[in-house]
Amino acid sequence: MSTAELLKGAAELFPDEVVTTAHVRHLDLPQGAGRFALITLDNGLDHTKPTTLGPQSLVNLDKAIDQVEAEAAKGEIVGVGVTGKPFVFAVGADLKGVEVVRRREDALAIGRGGHDIFKRLSSLAVPTFAYYNGAAMGGGVEIGLHCAYRTVSRAIPAFSLPEVFLGLVPGWGGCTLLPNLIGADRAVSVIIENSLNQNRQLKGEQVYELGIADAIFDGADFLEQSLIWTASVLRGEIEVGRPDVDRGEAWDQAVARGRGIADSKVHGAAPAAYRALDIIAAARNGDLRQGFAAEDEALADLIMSDELRSGLYAFNLVNKRAKRPVGAPDKSLARPVTKVGVVGAGLMASQLALLFARRLQVPVVLTDVDQERVDKGVGYVHGEIDKLLLKGRVDQDKANRLKALVTGSLDKSEAFADADFVIEAVFEEMGVKQQVFAEVEAVVPEHAILATNTSSLSVTEMASKLKHPERVVGFHFFNPVAVLPLLEIVRAERTDDASLATAFAVAKSLKKTAVLVKDAPAFVVNRVLTRFLGEVLRSIDEGTPVEVADRALAPLGLPMSPIVLLELVGPAVAHHVAGTLNAAFPDRFGVSENLGRVVEAGKRNLYVYDSGKPELDPEVAALFGTGDTVLTEEQVRERALNAIAEEIRLMLDEGVVAEAQDVDLCLITGAGWPFHLGGITPYLDREGVSERVTGKRFLEPGVAGVPR
Repeated sequence: MSTAELLKGAAELFPDEVVTTAHVRHLDLPQGAGRFALITLDNGLDHTKPTTLGPQSLVNLDKAIDQVEAEAAKGEIVGVGVTGKPFVFAVGADLKGVEVVRRREDALAIGRGGHDIFKRLSSLAVPTFAYYNGAAMGGGVEIGLHCAYRTVSRAIPAFSLPEVFLGLVPGWGGCTLLPNLIGADRAVSVIIENSLNQNRQLKGEQVYELGIADAIFDGADFLEQSLIWTASVLRGEIEVGRPDVDRGEAWDQAVARGRGIADSKVHGAAPAAYRALDIIAAARNGDLRQGFAAEDEALADLIMSDELRSGLYAFNLVNKRAKRPVGAPDKSLARPVTKVGVVGAGLMASQLALLFARRLQVPVVLTDVDQERVDKGVGYVHGEIDKLLLKGRVDQDKANRLKALVTGSLDKSEAFADADFVIEAVFEEMGVKQQVFAEVEAVVPEHAILATNTSSLSVTEMASKLKHPERVVGFHFFNPVAVLPLLEIVRAERTDDASLATAFAVAKSLKKTAVLVKDAPAFVVNRVLTRFLGEVLRSIDEGTPVEVADRALAPLGLPMSPIVLLELVGPAVAHHVAGTLNAAFPDRFGVSENLGRVVEAGKRNLYVYDSGKPELDPEVAALFGTGDTVLTEEQVRERALNAIAEEIRLMLDEGVVAEAQDVDLCLITGAGWPFHLGGITPYLDREGVSERVTGKRFLEPGVAGVPR
C-alpha cells in the first residue's frame, strides 16, 4: 500500500484533526542567488495553538513536496526551505490521532508515512533548508533533520525531542539522524536525558551550540537573515563544516550513559528509552534505511503499548484537565489580591513568600515570633532572588523590585491590616494553627482570605472558632515549592464560593496545578503515600529486611524508593501524618514503632552512603525491633498495591475528589509519579489490582489503554 493510501486511511480514523497546510511561495534570494521555494507550515490558528502533523497535514506536506520536486527537476528553483507560522515551527505528531489507533498496522503506517514524506526532502535535486523560527518539537525537529542545512532563531523558547517522556521514540528520523549529525553522546542528552528530566527544553543558543543548527539569528529578522545566509551557502561563499562523528568507543560509552540515565529514572519499568537507545546504538553504522525501519517497528510496538496509552492519558491530565479544575466556582467571584501575608518565616514560609512575590508581583510580608526568625526568612528570599540574578533569570532592576516587595514584621496588626490573602505555614499542630488564625482574623480586612498550608489537619476544625470561618481555605503546597506544580485546594465545611474562587485565581497566577479536594485527613497525595509507605514499614517491622522492602516498588519505576521518599519527607513529618491518619482510620493506617524510635533519636536519615550505595545506618538498625515474618519483594509489592487500590476507592466513595483522574493528576504533579503509570489508577487497572481489591476498575476500558 502506498504512503498516500496509508495516510488516507489514517485520516479517516481521525476526522477531528486540526489540519496544517504546507503553503509554497517563491522568492528571489538576495545577491542574485536564484529563485527559491519556501514551504510554510501553518494550521491557520495563532501561536497558542501550535502546528501539529496529523495524517491530512502530512498529505498536505507531501503535495507541497510534489510541487517543489517537479520545479527542482526542471531547474526552476535553486533550493527549498521549510519554516513555520509566527512563533511556531511545528510541534510534531498530533497525539490525539495516536490515541484513536486500534491496530498495529495503523500504528506502523504512522511511522512509515512520516518517514516516506520527510525522506523526500533529503532526496530533492536541490539543497534543502529548515528555518527553525519558533517552537519545534518531535516531528517538527525531525523535518529539519532531513534537510541539508538548518538555521535557528535565538528567540526559540522550546526545542526538543520529547517522545521518550511520553512513552514513544523519535520515530521520524530522530533516533537515526541526530546521532549521525551531532554524535551519540549529544544525541543521548537530547533524546534520553532531557526527555526523562521532565521534558527539559532547549533554547535557540543550545540548539546551535549542540550542532543541530548550522547558523543562529535574532528573532526579529530571523527569516530575512536566514535567506541571506542561504544565498551565501548556495553561491559557495559560506561552506558549512561539521565535525567528524566519533563512531568508536565513544559511541558505546554514550549508549551506556543513556542506559544508566534510563535505569535511574524509570528502573526498567517503561520500554521507550531502551528502544530509543537500541536504535541509537545501531545507528553507528550510518545505515539510514535500517535505522528508519527500526524506528517504524519501535513506534508501532510502543503506540500499541499500555505505557504509551497511560502516558498520553497523563499528558492530557496535565495539559487539559489541570487547566479547568473540576468543581472550581465561577472565576468572576474571585476578589483581587494586592497584598499577601505569610505567618511564619521558616523554610516553607520563605519559599511561599518568594513564589507569591515572583508570580503575583505584590507586596508580601512575613511575620514570626522573634526578629531573628523574621530576618532569616526575609534574608532567605533575598538570597534566592540574588541567585536568580546570577543565573540571568531576572535582571538587576527586576531583582531590586522583587526584594523591595518582600519584607518582615513582628506586628501582625501592622503587617496584615491591608492584606487580601494571608497564608499560615507554622507548626503542624491544631492548637497552634487555631491561635494563629484567631490573631490574624482580628487584624485583617473583612474580605481577606485566610489560607492554611496544612498537610493533613482538618481545615474545618481549624476555622471552627473564628467569627468568619467561610473565608478559610486549605492551600496545600508540595516541597520543593518551586518545583512541584500541585496545589491541593481544600474546601472546608463553611468555605464560601467567593473565598474558593479567589484561592483558585491565586493558584492560577502562581502557575500551579490546582485540584479541589474535600476536607478529609491528609487530603489526596499524603493519604495515598502514607498508606503505601505504611505497608512497607509494616513489612519491615514484621521482619522483612529493609533493603528487600525498599526494592519492592522498583518495577513501577517510581521517582524514588519508599525509604528515600521517607528521608525526603522527613521521618518526623511522615510519623506525624501517619499519626493523624491513624487517629482517623485506625483499621488501615498504622504507626510504626520503629519509625517512632528513629524520630525520638533525632535521626533524619535511615541510610548511609559510605560505600557509594545506600546501606541501613547501623545506629538506625540498633533502634529497630523486628518480628520474624520475612516477606519477598513480590509480597511487599502486592500488599502496597492492594492498599493503594483500597484507599483510592475509599477516597472516591467519600468524595475527596471528583474522579479517579484527579487522584492521578495529584500524584503526577505533587509526587512526581511517572507518566507511564498514568499516575496510578491505569496501572492498577491493567494489573488487575483494582478489580481484585475493589471489585471494579477505576477507569473505563480504553481511557488509558488501547481502545477495543
